Amino acid sequence: MNRRKWFLRGMKSGIPISLGYFAVSIALGITAKKAGLHSLQAALTSLLINASAGEYAGFALIAVGASYLEVLLMEAVANARYLLMSAALSQKLKAGVSTWQRLLLGFTVTDEIFGVSIAQPEPLDPFFTYGTFCVATAGWTIGTFVGAVLGDVLPLRLLSALSVGLYGMFISVFVPEARKNRVVAVLVAVSFGLSLACESLPVIRDISEGIRIIVLTVVISLVAAIWLPIREGEEEEQA
Repeated sequence: MNRRKWFLRGMKSGIPISLGYFAVSIALGITAKKAGLHSLQAALTSLLINASAGEYAGFALIAVGASYLEVLLMEAVANARYLLMSAALSQKLKAGVSTWQRLLLGFTVTDEIFGVSIAQPEPLDPFFTYGTFCVATAGWTIGTFVGAVLGDVLPLRLLSALSVGLYGMFISVFVPEARKNRVVAVLVAVSFGLSLACESLPVIRDISEGIRIIVLTVVISLVAAIWLPIREGEEEEQA
């Protein structure tokens, strides 16, 4: 199969992803507007970052006036999983893929695009992933732009109601897993409890919100990885 066919095949796989991205990213665009970004700035952010959790974390930190260093550290933590996805995809590629193609492939990786790419039955041509990305990121970018535009014209009360949609997206991500895995459920509850405590405890509450988010994310993840590691056999059973 030549590159053109791989690319068109990827575009076809990207259509349902794009539709889902468009719906979700509207709420993200509203969040970006509330953080003080213009519509084009919000859209450009979605075009270049391609990560819902990373973008939301970035907009939340911008809204509270976090420093560049805080935003940088949080983005590194929130998007670290893409390093693992890119490494996995590198083992799936067909022979002869150049370095620049691999670098571009790493830029295009998201959770959903990784899923459809790794699921291909034969060795992967990166042009499949490029095609999927072009369609999927269009929905993500346009949806963010639309959400930010709505932030300019809709009443404040309605914007506050619509911005809840992004929290709904995150709930839909961790609730199904929490129902299947008690460890995840406990960690989610612990993270909520510690986050609330940090808002009330003396000294700690005076620390930048961005720093608190970063520290909690790293500490909870590290403790869970050390005390409750997932063995290979357990991972297969959960799958």
